[in-house]
Amino acid sequence: MAQLTYAPTKTNLLRLRSDLAFARQGYELLDQKRNILIIELLALVDQTVDFQSRVDKALAKAYEALEEAILDMGQLKVQYLTGAANISTRITVGSRRVMGVSLPVIETQFTERAPYYSLMGNSFWIDNALLFFKEVLTLLGKLSELKISVLRLAHEVKKTIRKVNALEKIAIPDLQETVHYIQSRLEENERDMFVLMKMVKENLDRKKTQQDHGGQS
Repeated sequence: MAQLTYAPTKTNLLRLRSDLAFARQGYELLDQKRNILIIELLALVDQTVDFQSRVDKALAKAYEALEEAILDMGQLKVQYLTGAANISTRITVGSRRVMGVSLPVIETQFTERAPYYSLMGNSFWIDNALLFFKEVLTLLGKLSELKISVLRLAHEVKKTIRKVNALEKIAIPDLQETVHYIQSRLEENERDMFVLMKMVKENLDRKKTQQDHGGQS
């Protein structure tokens, strides 16, 4: 703790008391923000782990279906059908805010212009592969949303923790010590003034008593 440099006056005492109240209020708000951000961050971390697992499983299913299609139809035909697939992907990025932090919201939409190849003579595995790879793209969009959100929230949590610690360990103790110092000095000055005034009154009373006695004699 370090005492701030202020003259011990009533004006400074009132000002520092106001600053101390404001710092305490700011600490409470930042502490609440920190707790909310940490709860949100932990929830997103859990979701991220879950979606990473879902992406891995979806990719495994998609590649398995593709391999089955190649075994069933041959690599050249699968390549031809893959090139003939007429599917467009539209990825939109929105946003939402959590305690002032902007987090992305990613949506993946597909537009299919079917039929892009004949159903006759083709393995159902090719349809499964297309379906599974679309699922992978959708999950990857959500996974990207979650990972970016985790990074942004983690950064904001670190910033908020630094501010909370600065208020708790530096600003508030320094203000408290300075307020205590000025208050003590003012009380000491008042006591000194009281003693001085008492001494002046006693001197005046003594002189008055002497004058009264002198006049009587």
